[in-house]
Amino acid sequence: MSLSTLVAIAVFALLVFWAVGAYNRLVRHKNIIANAFGQIDVRLKRRYDLIPNLVEAAKKYLQHEQSTLEAVMLARNQARSASDAVRSRPANAGAVTALAAAEQSLDGSLGRLFAVAEAYPELKADQTIRELSEELTSTENKVGFARQAYNDAVLDYNNAQGQFPAVLIARTFGFAPSAMLRATENAAERQAVRIQM
Repeated sequence: MSLSTLVAIAVFALLVFWAVGAYNRLVRHKNIIANAFGQIDVRLKRRYDLIPNLVEAAKKYLQHEQSTLEAVMLARNQARSASDAVRSRPANAGAVTALAAAEQSLDGSLGRLFAVAEAYPELKADQTIRELSEELTSTENKVGFARQAYNDAVLDYNNAQGQFPAVLIARTFGFAPSAMLRATENAAERQAVRIQM
């Protein structure tokens, strides 16, 4: 074999090793995103399980606010469906964006419920409502921490798949950018509509 053939084989081998390494790095980043969303998912499930209990406890006080209660449950069901979609594709930007929109709708519905609850002193005094409200707030805080870890994983993945020359492997094998899971509102706004005990 000639020297030029050996050099060509060596260059080709280096390119193959680099491509395999780049591909594996992108797969690893997608798996980290899936794991990070798994942490969010556990907390979202807890949140979705608390909401029907809160609505049921509030029903006896808010009999004239049926539309508010129904809106909360509808928004909860839509958010749960969006979360299920992300669970199967945690790096899919469209699914993550749909979840963020559904969560924003749910937060708005819960905010309206808590705003209405302010007009009912007996509801505010109910021990079950207070406990559920505190648990919901605690769960939302945990979602926020998990969301930060998820967003960090997405940033790392997007950086890895968007940098040259790894972008060539990403495009070849369909590694599309992912979306960050944005907070739907800031904590001060959310606290402003909570039942103050």
